[in-house]
Amino acid sequence: MKFTVAVLFVAMFACVLAAPPQQEAQVLRYDSDVQPEGYKFAVETSDGKSHQEEGQLKDIGTDHEAIVVRGSFSYVGDDGQQYTVTYLADENGFQPEGDHLPRL
Repeated sequence: MKFTVAVLFVAMFACVLAAPPQQEAQVLRYDSDVQPEGYKFAVETSDGKSHQEEGQLKDIGTDHEAIVVRGSFSYVGDDGQQYTVTYLADENGFQPEGDHLPRL
């Protein structure tokens, strides 16, 4: 049940990050593998966007069971530059990194 909730959360989060389409893009690559204790996917589109992600359950069967998600996404900005964000999401929250993001 926790895994299902986590997958739904990740899917909703990805929808929030998606910008409104400015042109119709074609899917160039889509790979997906969902297992009982984890998942991974990768997608690339003709407009220069890509997204890879992997989620894995940890501490299975304990009170501390959680999902750890690692991934990255790239897109071409309005300025024509390619931007990439890598991230980790775990019990410490969502932790994005990118050359264009401020560092704390």
